[in-house]
Amino acid sequence: MRTRVVFNQKGGVGKSSITVNLAALSAHQGFKTLVIDLDPQANSSQYLLGDDATYNADKPALEPNIENFFEDVLANQSSKGLIGQAIGNLLKNKNKGLEAYIHQSPFPSLDVLPASPSLGALEHSLESKHKIYKLRDAIQHLAGTYDRIYIDTPPAFNFFTLSALIAADRVLIPFDCDVFSKRALKTLIENIMETQDDHNDRLEIEGIVVNQFQAQAKLPREVVQQLRDEQLPVLNAMLPPSVLMKESHHKNMPLIYLNTDHKLTQAYQSLFNEIENK
Repeated sequence: MRTRVVFNQKGGVGKSSITVNLAALSAHQGFKTLVIDLDPQANSSQYLLGDDATYNADKPALEPNIENFFEDVLANQSSKGLIGQAIGNLLKNKNKGLEAYIHQSPFPSLDVLPASPSLGALEHSLESKHKIYKLRDAIQHLAGTYDRIYIDTPPAFNFFTLSALIAADRVLIPFDCDVFSKRALKTLIENIMETQDDHNDRLEIEGIVVNQFQAQAKLPREVVQQLRDEQLPVLNAMLPPSVLMKESHHKNMPLIYLNTDHKLTQAYQSLFNEIENK
């Protein structure tokens, strides 16, 4: 089983689009694949599950979800201190794995553990009770069920992102050829390397995914060349801009199912082949 985190502390760089479309290609290739959505915006969840995962003031978040998993993690801790707690209930909670929170998507071999808009409210309690390894432990129990896991993260280096990095084997860094994104890369990579040193020596940066790359424009070419000159792991396959992505979001349909032959779909296929063959 390979577990990949798609992570950038800067928002708007295509994290959810990259997560979902690589996961969809993985499933399309025959790998049993799971998307875990840790971003409270729930873009990956909504991309794959549509209206079911869309929430607003009148419609609550789809349950069960990742917040319910972390709530149960905290509940298990509380239960241990209650002398009068029924042993059967305690064992039931302790044995509840991630599979209890997962939903099937409409696409074969592709499942989703959806996000929740109120996930952030649990962060302090989870940190104070040192639950940073719980996601890793739960994911390890899925090894016989899934071949590939993709984790979408919030645009911040927080408890949930760190939990994902601790659980993962590989990190993909979306990059949109913006000067501000380039300046933020150093801090981002330092955070990943620190996580590797302190928590997860298996973790490696699989590569920088250049998104919205305009090959005919001078500035994007210069920025990418600067990254390569600095020996940063820029992947060869780059993703061009296209209105097809907006259509894909609108129809809740990954590119491989929407238009197999489109240049953007083919670019994602090249990216998928490159990371799978590394």
